[in-house]
Amino acid sequence: MSPEELREREEAAFGDFLRGLGDSTGLAPFEHNLETWRQLWRVLEMSDIVLLIADARHPALSIPPALATHVTQELGKGLILILNKVDLTPPEVAVAWCHLLRGRFGDTTRVVPFSTAPAGPAHGLQKKPRKRKGGRWSRALGPRLLLEACQDIVGGAVDLSAWRARLERAERRPLGDDDDDEEEPQEGAEPEEDDEEEGVAGGVALPRQWERYRHGVLTLGCVGLPNAGKSSVLNALLGRSAVGVSRAPGRTRYFQTHYLTGQVRLCDCPGLVFPSRAPPELQVLAGVYPIAQLQDPYSAVGFLGSRLALPPLLQLRPPSGPRWTAWDLCEAWAEKRGYKTARAARNDVARAANGLLRMAAEGRLRLCLTPPGFTEKKDHWRLHPDTAAMAAMTGGVASPPAPPSEGSTSEDEGEESEEATPPPSPAHNPFALLGEDEC
Repeated sequence: MSPEELREREEAAFGDFLRGLGDSTGLAPFEHNLETWRQLWRVLEMSDIVLLIADARHPALSIPPALATHVTQELGKGLILILNKVDLTPPEVAVAWCHLLRGRFGDTTRVVPFSTAPAGPAHGLQKKPRKRKGGRWSRALGPRLLLEACQDIVGGAVDLSAWRARLERAERRPLGDDDDDEEEPQEGAEPEEDDEEEGVAGGVALPRQWERYRHGVLTLGCVGLPNAGKSSVLNALLGRSAVGVSRAPGRTRYFQTHYLTGQVRLCDCPGLVFPSRAPPELQVLAGVYPIAQLQDPYSAVGFLGSRLALPPLLQLRPPSGPRWTAWDLCEAWAEKRGYKTARAARNDVARAANGLLRMAAEGRLRLCLTPPGFTEKKDHWRLHPDTAAMAAMTGGVASPPAPPSEGSTSEDEGEESEEATPPPSPAHNPFALLGEDEC
């Protein structure tokens, strides 16, 4: 087709897709920009294996089932689910999600836990994350598991020995030697594209069809929702800051490719919000939407406050009314932080609401969804062999079975000033939804 014909067909298909959703009043806001969907289509077309990046704190929200089915069944390509940010979840919850996703999607899909910024064991409250200095990407957890998953899919069709050698050199490198952003030399030359067309009919060049592992190169496409960490995963695999990252969603607008080795090519795709009936407040807390552009942040704060014990976590003053409301939480936090309006010098509740939502999106207030049936099998997952391995990988501690009366060590917001560390929350498990067990 000509570019005009292709554009017309895509616009018609996208219009049919929107009309096929029927009554979309119950759907959370999703992406209506066709150009963003085109970026996803191009990446899916050129990829041999699709890496679906999901936030480990709420995988049920981050993994669109229709996309997984399209990749594995309609396109017939390999799919790897990467649970990013596993260091922000309890090890037993991350292990339970891994087993649930493997059982849900079958043998055609691999699940890989990943963390681009692993930290040591948490003590007290989670402090405000400092800006990354230099190239700490090579300290990420999960690249070797991803290599093994790719090797399992491709078999011997692609030589991945250069990737393995690169990982071994990164693991042997002493801590601190990767504080610069110098680019490591690529193993093998970048293969040249064949400019010859596949065939000629009547003097018209036929379009080149997708060919698996063309020129012996494995193409990995990173797709997923905004703020899931696609660019961070790509930087962690490359071991350097090759792609710009930001805490605000929507930093990547057009897909870009980088060669990990001469036989492995990485493709970063812009984040895309799929149609979903998940609560909009949950999608806001997941960082899917830019928090600064919200007109009503208080409903999301109420959603967060009903599931995390924020007053003891943040040491807020008691409310004037009989119970806490979203407005009371924001006003108390504004008073504690000294947020004042410019003219009337009143408590700036809007700034406080945005601050609370950013803390949740960044992981300083850790709200995690547990998989269905987790409460009934909580002791089973705590004693599972994979839980100890997950805790060792992320630097966390697998929590032993404990009576409900014991307090937990939840993470909290870190003050920029030097203040005494507030006591932990008396809630039993502020990582999970309080009073809820189903995602």
